[in-house]
Amino acid sequence: MVLAALLPATGYWRGVAQMTANAGIFALFLANGMRIPRAEIASGIANWRFFLPLALWMFGAMALVGLGLSHGGQAIVPPLVAIGFLYLGVLPTTVQSSTSYSSLAQGNVALSVIAAASMSILGVFISVPIFLALGGSGEGMVGSDALIKIILILILPFAIGQILQRRTATFIARQKARIVWLDRLVIAFAVYVAFSGAVEQGIWERIDAAEWAATLALVAIFLVVAHAGAWLASAALSLARQDRIAFLFAGAQKSAAIGAPLATVLFEPAAAGFIVLPLLLYHFFQLVLAAPLATRLAARSALRPDASGYDAPTTRS
Repeated sequence: MVLAALLPATGYWRGVAQMTANAGIFALFLANGMRIPRAEIASGIANWRFFLPLALWMFGAMALVGLGLSHGGQAIVPPLVAIGFLYLGVLPTTVQSSTSYSSLAQGNVALSVIAAASMSILGVFISVPIFLALGGSGEGMVGSDALIKIILILILPFAIGQILQRRTATFIARQKARIVWLDRLVIAFAVYVAFSGAVEQGIWERIDAAEWAATLALVAIFLVVAHAGAWLASAALSLARQDRIAFLFAGAQKSAAIGAPLATVLFEPAAAGFIVLPLLLYHFFQLVLAAPLATRLAARSALRPDASGYDAPTTRS
């Protein structure tokens, strides 16, 4: 974030940075496809007890939280920023970071990959109707570009990795530590690219100090409700610990990769900069919160031999 504030990627270099980020995401999902057993993929797809509640949480409960903050914030933040909280609430999960943090926290990576990709695709089709139904405003139609990007950058490399899995299993097993660093670098670069766009839009001049403080307070409330609610909801569903971790990061994260381009379609350029502000702040702080949270969950999972993830050692003879 500091690097983006001092030396943002703008103009020609913004395009280069975005292409680099896309290449990193492609490589990350290729690696995930190579290392996640097909049996766990099949098990994840069949897990309706996970996917249906996740969709209801993400596009139902979170949308209502955004609606509440939008109405409550109208007196303390600019009206377009208040609308931005409703917009934030209806967006799908961010794919690369929710999957990466689930991996770092020793969660169910196979379930996380499928959940993040499927919820992102679903969000392309239903986020706008939900936003409008709850009283948001916007014009335009959601094009196919976001869907094509998801398919080419996320689903395609994962599928290729699955096809190559048997041939690359030994190599991937030796590269486990490097794959963890790939996760972290992709997350870091995604933050840099996202915040570069905010700096390019003049984020520092758009809102005064009091409104900044109020906006940050509302974002903090959203963060607490989203993470605590997702964790409690997963407990109410009696999910296994690995699945609860996947539910937590998929259910509490919001996608700037889908939200920012979608805003340019729905809103006039002058309004879009204000409306996406809660999303940009939430996107940054969700990563800040997720880092120590994933570390803590991983440390606690290490104390449970049966909850360490898909690569846990077999304890039975």
